[in-house]
Amino acid sequence: MTTTTPPDLRDPAQLLAALPYLIGFRPEKSVVLLGHCHPGNRLGLVLRGDLPRREHRARQAQALAPRFAAAGHIGITVVIIGGRRRPEKPPPHAAFVGDLTRALGEFGLPVLHALWAPAIRAGAPWECYQVEECAGALPDPRATVLAAAATESGTVAFDSREELEALLAPRSPEALARRADRLSRMTVPPWPEQTRVNNAAAAVRAAFERHRRNEGPPTDEEAVLLASALKLPEIRDLCLAMAVPPATASAREAEDVWLTAVREIPPPERAEPAALLGFSAYLRGDGTFAGMALDNALEAAPGHMLASLLRRVLDTGTPPEVIRGLATAAAGPLVGFGLEPADFEADQAA
Repeated sequence: MTTTTPPDLRDPAQLLAALPYLIGFRPEKSVVLLGHCHPGNRLGLVLRGDLPRREHRARQAQALAPRFAAAGHIGITVVIIGGRRRPEKPPPHAAFVGDLTRALGEFGLPVLHALWAPAIRAGAPWECYQVEECAGALPDPRATVLAAAATESGTVAFDSREELEALLAPRSPEALARRADRLSRMTVPPWPEQTRVNNAAAAVRAAFERHRRNEGPPTDEEAVLLASALKLPEIRDLCLAMAVPPATASAREAEDVWLTAVREIPPPERAEPAALLGFSAYLRGDGTFAGMALDNALEAAPGHMLASLLRRVLDTGTPPEVIRGLATAAAGPLVGFGLEPADFEADQAA
Protein backbone atom coordinates (compact mmCIF):
# COMPACT_ATOMS: atom_id res chain seq x y z
CA MET A 1 0.00 0.00 0.00
CA THR A 2 1.15 3.57 -0.63
CA THR A 3 -0.50 6.69 0.67
CA THR A 4 0.25 10.14 2.03
CA THR A 5 0.69 9.87 5.77
CA PRO A 6 -1.99 11.86 7.63
CA PRO A 7 -0.47 14.07 10.34
CA ASP A 8 -1.88 11.95 13.18
CA LEU A 9 -0.13 8.84 11.87
CA ARG A 10 3.20 10.39 12.80
CA ASP A 11 2.15 9.77 16.41
CA PRO A 12 2.98 6.17 17.40
CA ALA A 13 -0.34 5.52 19.17
CA GLN A 14 -2.35 6.84 16.23
CA LEU A 15 -0.31 4.82 13.77
CA LEU A 16 -0.87 1.62 15.74
CA ALA A 17 -4.60 2.30 16.03
CA ALA A 18 -4.81 2.92 12.28
CA LEU A 19 -3.28 -0.43 11.30
CA PRO A 20 -6.64 -2.18 10.67
CA TYR A 21 -7.42 0.47 8.05
CA LEU A 22 -3.95 0.34 6.51
CA ILE A 23 -3.95 -3.42 5.97
CA GLY A 24 -7.68 -4.16 5.81
CA PHE A 25 -8.10 -6.14 9.03
CA ARG A 26 -7.14 -6.12 12.70
CA PRO A 27 -3.73 -7.80 12.92
CA GLU A 28 -2.96 -10.39 15.57
CA LYS A 29 0.37 -12.12 16.29
CA SER A 30 1.83 -10.13 13.41
CA VAL A 31 4.82 -8.20 12.23
CA VAL A 32 3.96 -5.13 10.15
CA LEU A 33 6.57 -3.16 8.23
CA LEU A 34 5.66 0.32 7.00
CA GLY A 35 7.94 1.93 4.44
CA HIS A 36 8.44 5.70 4.43
CA CYS A 37 9.14 7.49 1.16
CA HIS A 38 10.75 10.86 0.47
CA PRO A 39 10.19 13.45 1.88
CA GLY A 40 9.22 11.23 4.81
CA ASN A 41 5.52 12.08 5.11
CA ARG A 42 4.35 9.45 2.63
CA LEU A 43 3.79 5.78 3.37
CA GLY A 44 5.19 3.38 0.83
CA LEU A 45 4.89 -0.37 0.96
CA VAL A 46 3.05 -1.85 3.96
CA LEU A 47 3.69 -5.54 4.62
CA ARG A 48 2.21 -7.84 7.25
CA GLY A 49 3.37 -11.32 8.17
CA ASP A 50 2.73 -13.82 10.93
CA LEU A 51 5.17 -13.69 13.80
CA PRO A 52 7.71 -16.44 13.06
CA ARG A 53 8.96 -19.15 15.36
CA ARG A 54 12.28 -18.40 17.03
CA GLU A 55 14.27 -20.55 14.61
CA HIS A 56 12.72 -18.79 11.58
CA ARG A 57 13.18 -15.16 12.67
CA ALA A 58 16.39 -14.40 10.79
CA ARG A 59 15.10 -16.08 7.63
CA GLN A 60 11.85 -14.09 7.67
CA ALA A 61 13.73 -10.85 8.24
CA GLN A 62 15.98 -11.60 5.27
CA ALA A 63 12.91 -12.37 3.13
CA LEU A 64 11.03 -9.18 4.05
CA ALA A 65 13.85 -6.64 3.82
CA PRO A 66 14.56 -6.85 0.05
CA ARG A 67 10.97 -5.99 -0.78
CA PHE A 68 11.56 -2.43 0.46
CA ALA A 69 14.81 -1.94 -1.44
CA ALA A 70 13.45 -1.15 -4.90
CA ALA A 71 10.63 1.28 -4.15
CA GLY A 72 12.38 4.47 -3.05
CA HIS A 73 12.01 4.04 0.70
CA ILE A 74 14.07 6.17 3.08
CA GLY A 75 13.30 4.20 6.24
CA ILE A 76 10.99 1.67 7.89
CA THR A 77 8.69 1.52 10.90
CA VAL A 78 8.59 -1.94 12.46
CA VAL A 79 5.48 -2.94 14.41
CA ILE A 80 5.10 -6.11 16.46
CA ILE A 81 1.59 -7.15 17.52
CA GLY A 82 1.30 -9.92 20.11
CA GLY A 83 3.07 -11.34 23.14
CA ARG A 84 3.14 -10.35 26.80
CA ARG A 85 5.35 -7.70 28.35
CA ARG A 86 7.39 -9.08 31.26
CA PRO A 87 8.42 -6.76 34.11
CA GLU A 88 11.92 -5.31 33.77
CA LYS A 89 12.24 -6.77 30.28
CA PRO A 90 12.07 -5.12 26.84
CA PRO A 91 8.87 -5.57 24.81
CA PRO A 92 8.37 -9.09 23.39
CA HIS A 93 10.20 -10.23 20.24
CA ALA A 94 13.02 -7.71 20.68
CA ALA A 95 15.44 -10.21 19.11
CA PHE A 96 13.28 -10.37 15.98
CA VAL A 97 13.26 -6.57 15.79
CA GLY A 98 17.06 -6.78 15.90
CA ASP A 99 17.06 -9.29 13.03
CA LEU A 100 14.84 -6.98 10.99
CA THR A 101 17.02 -3.95 11.77
CA ARG A 102 20.14 -5.76 10.56
CA ALA A 103 18.44 -7.15 7.44
CA LEU A 104 17.03 -3.75 6.46
CA GLY A 105 20.38 -2.11 7.19
CA GLU A 106 22.00 -4.28 4.52
CA PHE A 107 19.89 -2.33 2.01
CA GLY A 108 20.68 1.04 3.56
CA LEU A 109 17.24 1.28 5.19
CA PRO A 110 17.20 2.50 8.80
CA VAL A 111 14.49 1.48 11.24
CA LEU A 112 12.99 4.86 12.09
CA HIS A 113 10.70 3.51 14.77
CA ALA A 114 10.01 0.11 16.36
CA LEU A 115 6.71 -0.32 18.19
CA TRP A 116 4.93 -3.06 20.14
CA ALA A 117 1.38 -3.66 21.33
CA PRO A 118 -0.26 -6.88 22.55
CA ALA A 119 -3.36 -6.17 20.44
CA ILE A 120 -4.98 -3.37 18.46
CA ARG A 121 -7.87 -2.30 20.67
CA ALA A 122 -8.85 0.76 22.65
CA GLY A 123 -6.88 1.02 25.89
CA ALA A 124 -4.26 -1.61 25.00
CA PRO A 125 -0.74 -0.67 26.15
CA TRP A 126 1.94 0.13 23.62
CA GLU A 127 5.67 0.73 23.87
CA CYS A 128 8.73 1.59 21.82
CA TYR A 129 11.72 -0.71 21.56
CA GLN A 130 14.21 2.10 21.19
CA VAL A 131 13.07 4.67 23.79
CA GLU A 132 12.00 3.52 27.23
CA GLU A 133 9.83 6.57 27.96
CA CYS A 134 7.94 6.10 24.67
CA ALA A 135 4.76 4.31 25.79
CA GLY A 136 1.08 4.77 26.41
CA ALA A 137 -2.42 3.39 25.75
CA LEU A 138 -4.04 3.02 22.35
CA PRO A 139 -7.02 5.17 21.35
CA ASP A 140 -10.12 3.60 19.88
CA PRO A 141 -9.13 2.47 16.33
CA ARG A 142 -12.57 3.54 15.11
CA ALA A 143 -11.94 7.13 16.25
CA THR A 144 -8.81 7.85 14.19
CA VAL A 145 -8.74 10.31 11.30
CA LEU A 146 -7.87 7.44 8.97
CA ALA A 147 -10.88 5.46 10.19
CA ALA A 148 -13.17 8.38 9.38
CA ALA A 149 -11.62 8.79 5.93
CA ALA A 150 -11.90 5.05 5.27
CA THR A 151 -15.54 4.97 6.34
CA GLU A 152 -16.35 7.91 4.08
CA SER A 153 -14.76 6.13 1.11
CA GLY A 154 -16.58 2.87 1.84
CA THR A 155 -13.53 0.97 3.11
CA VAL A 156 -14.18 -1.62 5.82
CA ALA A 157 -11.62 -2.85 8.34
CA PHE A 158 -12.36 -6.47 9.17
CA ASP A 159 -11.76 -8.06 12.56
CA SER A 160 -9.57 -10.79 11.10
CA ARG A 161 -7.79 -11.88 7.96
CA GLU A 162 -10.22 -14.80 7.70
CA GLU A 163 -13.19 -12.41 7.48
CA LEU A 164 -11.50 -10.53 4.64
CA GLU A 165 -10.68 -13.75 2.78
CA ALA A 166 -14.30 -14.88 3.13
CA LEU A 167 -15.33 -12.11 0.72
CA LEU A 168 -13.83 -14.22 -2.10
CA ALA A 169 -15.55 -17.46 -1.15
CA PRO A 170 -18.06 -18.96 -3.64
CA ARG A 171 -21.66 -18.04 -2.91
CA SER A 172 -23.01 -21.39 -4.13
CA PRO A 173 -20.77 -24.39 -4.88
CA GLU A 174 -23.74 -26.04 -6.57
CA ALA A 175 -24.17 -23.12 -8.97
CA LEU A 176 -20.45 -23.19 -9.75
CA ALA A 177 -20.66 -26.88 -10.62
CA ARG A 178 -23.54 -26.27 -13.04
CA ARG A 179 -21.72 -23.36 -14.67
CA ALA A 180 -18.46 -25.28 -14.96
CA ASP A 181 -20.31 -28.01 -16.83
CA ARG A 182 -21.87 -25.51 -19.22
CA LEU A 183 -18.57 -23.75 -19.84
CA SER A 184 -16.81 -27.03 -20.56
CA ARG A 185 -19.39 -27.84 -23.26
CA MET A 186 -19.41 -24.42 -24.92
CA THR A 187 -18.05 -24.01 -28.43
CA VAL A 188 -16.93 -20.77 -30.08
CA PRO A 189 -19.60 -19.60 -32.55
CA PRO A 190 -18.33 -18.90 -36.10
CA TRP A 191 -19.08 -15.19 -35.78
CA PRO A 192 -16.99 -12.36 -37.25
CA GLU A 193 -14.44 -10.97 -34.80
CA GLN A 194 -16.29 -7.70 -34.28
CA THR A 195 -19.56 -9.50 -33.59
CA ARG A 196 -17.86 -11.69 -31.01
CA VAL A 197 -16.32 -8.67 -29.25
CA ASN A 198 -19.59 -6.71 -29.32
CA ASN A 199 -21.50 -9.63 -27.80
CA ALA A 200 -18.87 -9.93 -25.08
CA ALA A 201 -19.11 -6.20 -24.36
CA ALA A 202 -22.88 -6.60 -24.03
CA ALA A 203 -22.38 -9.31 -21.40
CA VAL A 204 -20.13 -7.01 -19.36
CA ARG A 205 -22.59 -4.11 -19.70
CA ALA A 206 -25.35 -6.40 -18.47
CA ALA A 207 -23.30 -7.26 -15.35
CA PHE A 208 -22.90 -3.55 -14.56
CA GLU A 209 -26.59 -2.87 -15.15
CA ARG A 210 -27.56 -5.77 -12.91
CA HIS A 211 -25.27 -4.39 -10.19
CA ARG A 212 -26.78 -0.89 -10.49
CA ARG A 213 -30.27 -2.33 -10.19
CA ASN A 214 -29.16 -4.36 -7.16
CA GLU A 215 -30.68 -7.50 -8.63
CA GLY A 216 -28.55 -9.94 -6.66
CA PRO A 217 -26.63 -12.96 -7.98
CA PRO A 218 -26.57 -13.64 -11.72
CA THR A 219 -28.39 -16.52 -13.32
CA ASP A 220 -26.38 -19.42 -14.71
CA GLU A 221 -26.78 -17.97 -18.19
CA GLU A 222 -25.59 -14.52 -17.13
CA ALA A 223 -22.60 -15.91 -15.24
CA VAL A 224 -21.53 -18.11 -18.16
CA LEU A 225 -21.83 -15.25 -20.63
CA LEU A 226 -19.75 -12.97 -18.41
CA ALA A 227 -17.12 -15.66 -17.87
CA SER A 228 -16.83 -16.16 -21.62
CA ALA A 229 -16.65 -12.41 -22.24
CA LEU A 230 -13.79 -11.80 -19.80
CA LYS A 231 -11.70 -14.48 -21.51
CA LEU A 232 -11.38 -12.25 -24.58
CA PRO A 233 -8.11 -10.26 -24.32
CA GLU A 234 -9.75 -7.23 -25.91
CA ILE A 235 -12.46 -7.14 -23.26
CA ARG A 236 -10.18 -7.98 -20.33
CA ASP A 237 -7.76 -5.21 -21.30
CA LEU A 238 -10.56 -2.68 -21.60
CA CYS A 239 -11.85 -3.68 -18.19
CA LEU A 240 -8.47 -2.78 -16.69
CA ALA A 241 -9.24 0.85 -17.50
CA MET A 242 -12.16 0.78 -15.09
CA ALA A 243 -9.69 0.84 -12.19
CA VAL A 244 -8.79 4.48 -12.88
CA PRO A 245 -8.98 6.93 -11.32
CA PRO A 246 -8.31 4.66 -8.30
CA ALA A 247 -10.71 4.64 -5.34
CA THR A 248 -13.36 6.72 -7.16
CA ALA A 249 -17.02 5.73 -7.24
CA SER A 250 -16.65 4.35 -10.77
CA ALA A 251 -13.60 2.26 -9.87
CA ARG A 252 -15.34 0.95 -6.76
CA GLU A 253 -18.37 0.01 -8.85
CA ALA A 254 -16.21 -2.00 -11.23
CA GLU A 255 -14.45 -3.65 -8.29
CA ASP A 256 -17.83 -4.70 -6.87
CA VAL A 257 -18.74 -6.27 -10.22
CA TRP A 258 -15.44 -8.21 -10.34
CA LEU A 259 -15.88 -9.35 -6.73
CA THR A 260 -19.34 -10.69 -7.53
CA ALA A 261 -17.94 -12.45 -10.59
CA VAL A 262 -15.19 -14.08 -8.50
CA ARG A 263 -17.86 -15.60 -6.26
CA GLU A 264 -20.12 -16.65 -9.15
CA ILE A 265 -17.72 -18.00 -11.82
CA PRO A 266 -15.95 -21.38 -11.56
CA PRO A 267 -12.27 -22.04 -12.27
CA PRO A 268 -10.39 -21.65 -14.50
CA GLU A 269 -12.53 -18.76 -15.85
CA ARG A 270 -12.66 -17.26 -12.34
CA ALA A 271 -9.04 -16.15 -12.81
CA GLU A 272 -10.09 -13.33 -15.14
CA PRO A 273 -12.32 -11.35 -12.72
CA ALA A 274 -9.97 -12.20 -9.83
CA ALA A 275 -7.03 -10.64 -11.70
CA LEU A 276 -9.12 -7.53 -12.47
CA LEU A 277 -10.13 -7.34 -8.82
CA GLY A 278 -6.51 -7.63 -7.70
CA PHE A 279 -5.41 -4.93 -10.13
CA SER A 280 -8.11 -2.51 -8.94
CA ALA A 281 -7.38 -3.15 -5.26
CA TYR A 282 -3.64 -2.66 -5.83
CA LEU A 283 -4.12 0.65 -7.64
CA ARG A 284 -6.15 2.06 -4.75
CA GLY A 285 -3.44 1.00 -2.30
CA ASP A 286 -4.96 -2.14 -0.76
CA GLY A 287 -2.05 -4.54 -1.15
CA THR A 288 -3.49 -7.07 1.29
CA PHE A 289 -6.74 -7.61 -0.60
CA ALA A 290 -4.94 -7.37 -3.93
CA GLY A 291 -2.69 -10.24 -2.88
CA MET A 292 -5.68 -12.33 -1.83
CA ALA A 293 -7.43 -11.72 -5.15
CA LEU A 294 -4.31 -12.55 -7.18
CA ASP A 295 -3.72 -15.73 -5.19
CA ASN A 296 -7.35 -16.62 -5.91
CA ALA A 297 -6.72 -16.08 -9.63
CA LEU A 298 -3.59 -18.23 -9.64
CA GLU A 299 -5.38 -20.97 -7.71
CA ALA A 300 -8.09 -20.97 -10.38
CA ALA A 301 -5.62 -20.89 -13.28
CA PRO A 302 -1.97 -21.49 -12.33
CA GLY A 303 0.31 -19.52 -14.61
CA HIS A 304 -2.38 -16.97 -15.54
CA MET A 305 -0.33 -14.28 -17.30
CA LEU A 306 -1.87 -11.09 -15.88
CA ALA A 307 -2.23 -12.47 -12.34
CA SER A 308 1.35 -13.78 -12.39
CA LEU A 309 2.66 -10.40 -13.54
CA LEU A 310 0.72 -8.50 -10.88
CA ARG A 311 1.77 -10.96 -8.17
CA ARG A 312 5.43 -10.34 -9.02
CA VAL A 313 4.82 -6.58 -9.01
CA LEU A 314 3.19 -6.84 -5.59
CA ASP A 315 5.95 -9.05 -4.20
CA THR A 316 8.67 -6.60 -5.22
CA GLY A 317 6.92 -3.65 -3.59
CA THR A 318 6.44 -1.73 -6.83
CA PRO A 319 4.38 1.45 -6.18
CA PRO A 320 0.87 1.27 -7.70
CA GLU A 321 1.48 4.35 -9.84
CA VAL A 322 4.19 2.47 -11.74
CA ILE A 323 1.67 -0.04 -13.16
CA ARG A 324 -1.13 2.46 -13.65
CA GLY A 325 -0.13 2.63 -17.30
CA LEU A 326 -1.74 -0.79 -17.82
CA ALA A 327 -5.07 0.91 -17.22
CA THR A 328 -4.45 4.23 -18.91
CA ALA A 329 -3.35 2.48 -22.10
CA ALA A 330 -6.84 1.02 -22.39
CA ALA A 331 -8.76 4.14 -21.32
CA GLY A 332 -8.92 5.63 -24.83
CA PRO A 333 -10.58 2.64 -26.52
CA LEU A 334 -12.89 2.22 -23.53
CA VAL A 335 -14.85 5.40 -24.12
CA GLY A 336 -17.57 4.84 -26.68
CA PHE A 337 -17.13 1.09 -26.55
CA GLY A 338 -20.08 0.75 -24.23
CA LEU A 339 -18.18 -0.59 -21.21
CA GLU A 340 -17.61 2.58 -19.26
CA PRO A 341 -18.95 2.44 -15.68
CA ALA A 342 -21.03 5.29 -14.31
CA ASP A 343 -19.37 8.70 -14.49
CA PHE A 344 -16.19 7.41 -16.18
CA GLU A 345 -14.22 10.22 -17.77
CA ALA A 346 -11.33 9.38 -20.06
CA ASP A 347 -9.34 12.49 -19.25
CA GLN A 348 -9.33 11.50 -15.56
CA ALA A 349 -7.55 8.23 -16.34
CA ALA A 350 -4.21 9.78 -17.25
